[in-house]
Amino acid sequence: MFATIRFASIAGAALLLSIGALGQQPSPTASAPAVKSVEVTASAKEAEVGQMVKLTVVAKDTSGNALKNRPSSYFAGPFDIAAVDDDGNIKLVGSGQVTAGAIVGGKSGFTTFMVKPAAIKTIEIASVKTPLVVAGTVQLSATSRIYSGNPRTGVPIKWSSENSQIATVDDNGVVTGISPGKATITATSGAVSGSTVITVVNNSLSSLSVERGAATALTGDVIHFRAKADPSGDLTPRWSVSGTGASVDQDGGFVAELPGSYIVTATSGNLSASSSIQVTPRNLERELKIVGRVPFKQFQGAEQWLIGDYAYLSTISDRFLVYDISDPANPKLTDTVKVDARLVNDISTTPDGKILVISREGASNRKNGISFYDTSDPAHPKLISEYTATVTGGVHSAFLDGHYVYLTDDATGSMRVIDFADLKNPKEVARWQTENPIATLVRTKEGESTAGRYLHDLYVKDGLAYLAYWHDGLVILDVGAGLKGGSPKNPKLVSQFRFNHHELYGNGWLAGTHSVYRYRNYVFLGDEVFPSIFDITSPKKLSIRGIVHVIDVTDINNPRKVAEYPVPEGGAHNMWVENDIMYMGYYTGGGRVVDVSGELRGDLYRQGREIARIWTGDADGFRPNLPLTWGAQPHKGLIYFNDINSGLWIVSLGEKIEKGSTTSPGR
Repeated sequence: MFATIRFASIAGAALLLSIGALGQQPSPTASAPAVKSVEVTASAKEAEVGQMVKLTVVAKDTSGNALKNRPSSYFAGPFDIAAVDDDGNIKLVGSGQVTAGAIVGGKSGFTTFMVKPAAIKTIEIASVKTPLVVAGTVQLSATSRIYSGNPRTGVPIKWSSENSQIATVDDNGVVTGISPGKATITATSGAVSGSTVITVVNNSLSSLSVERGAATALTGDVIHFRAKADPSGDLTPRWSVSGTGASVDQDGGFVAELPGSYIVTATSGNLSASSSIQVTPRNLERELKIVGRVPFKQFQGAEQWLIGDYAYLSTISDRFLVYDISDPANPKLTDTVKVDARLVNDISTTPDGKILVISREGASNRKNGISFYDTSDPAHPKLISEYTATVTGGVHSAFLDGHYVYLTDDATGSMRVIDFADLKNPKEVARWQTENPIATLVRTKEGESTAGRYLHDLYVKDGLAYLAYWHDGLVILDVGAGLKGGSPKNPKLVSQFRFNHHELYGNGWLAGTHSVYRYRNYVFLGDEVFPSIFDITSPKKLSIRGIVHVIDVTDINNPRKVAEYPVPEGGAHNMWVENDIMYMGYYTGGGRVVDVSGELRGDLYRQGREIARIWTGDADGFRPNLPLTWGAQPHKGLIYFNDINSGLWIVSLGEKIEKGSTTSPGR
């Protein structure tokens, strides 16, 4: 029996490479003793990012004697922090626990070791824009970053003031104004430091008052409080709020997660003033009513695209499906289109519905890429052409904008732009990628790939491309917005927002920035977080994590995180935002409908912004009674949730659920 453990070749619903398949060998003959066990040893039990670890493998027979058999293959995971070549050399591109091993004679052996977090390279202190008054205080925030620019928390920070007669700073970065003047405040960790200048002025205020934006609010509403001083002038008050169910930022922005009465206070020197606010529950819950179904049993579903009266559904198999949904209660299969792939991932059409594009991974001839179909007869797509030349390693995601396809290249972790103005002869016109000092080329019998850089998803709107760049976070490119002189043929970097997924989720997880969607002044980013070792074909439940980050891009050059949507019972996947509502698949948490109206701050889940949810488990599904909701799309007044395990769920958003009702949403 071959080992059943599988490793992700790409994130999420990617194809997984079976150790058994990788390790297939001819059956042992009488002169070739059978392998009973495989012992694997790493050259180090602890290493650092950027280093290399060598595996030593010893196979033994039933008598415990060492054999001369060489490994047929090596493996290492999670793939986003470790990559191994055909000689057992593991290149380390991220921190956390690595599980590595080899296969000899169909038997596998394992070892684990730790990769320490990368050292701090820079420390940034958020500047204080207005003067601090004598006896006033302000909390400074220091961000430590590693070689890639990703943040690293938990490192000891030592604070100091260049002139304590002007301003002092305590161990937590709280600065107190002592006398008028300027003082440089420094944060230090080891040999790295960062500084900012604080200006202190006399407190000439005779009075202080607080104005509120509203007397009442719902949970999740952002209400702005403003401190007014007499005489008027620049003011940096310290804001605080009573109770534990609400918070107030240092710009006076207040938001509550729990209903109740709160007192918001502004303090400047020895003066303070307060105002109160009453918060009531948001109470947005509505019923979801199932209208129709497209159940899957024999294979797993993937992406969906709805246009007009048709639904196009990709699968984790060698086909995509076409359904007539003119009667949503009775979807009718009109075509099953076979494809040379083990995963047909992304699927979408041009806005006029005349051209359909799919992305392919796992082709038998190893020539992956994208395929173009003529959908002038929407019920029966006809192949026009393929593009594989520069993306044979596989395409996970693709986005259509005009006559360009922006796509992800699995092998190199780069973005490619394909011009399909000539449908029969599509051509690459641009390539863009993040530059990472530890990104490295790895060669195996499966081909070449780049470790340390991976692009997972993209979204293009109004001349800007938003890239979910796994461990590089959110990347924003000018592809025609006129900000940096960029175009589809010459993308230009606008800005970037980084995360540290190892700190967010800990050891043993394959985690990164996965999905992206731009709406109003926000970018919604979903993390995808799977166990470092898992089997997508197993009928057992998968443990999946991952939250949605909300990034404010009002200042497109300086994105900042303002909110998040963390569902504790599931893991984030794809979202669609329209008319102030976010529709999304939350994997094991089912389908979700979330209010994203108004200004967003804080924890949207705890604020009660969920409108509805649906449990997409099916007793006859691929994994019985277990949801694995991939995504959602609103279409013609209905919501379509696509589930990997159970297929397509077509639902309507019903009446508001009154408190005390026994109705269960989505049942």
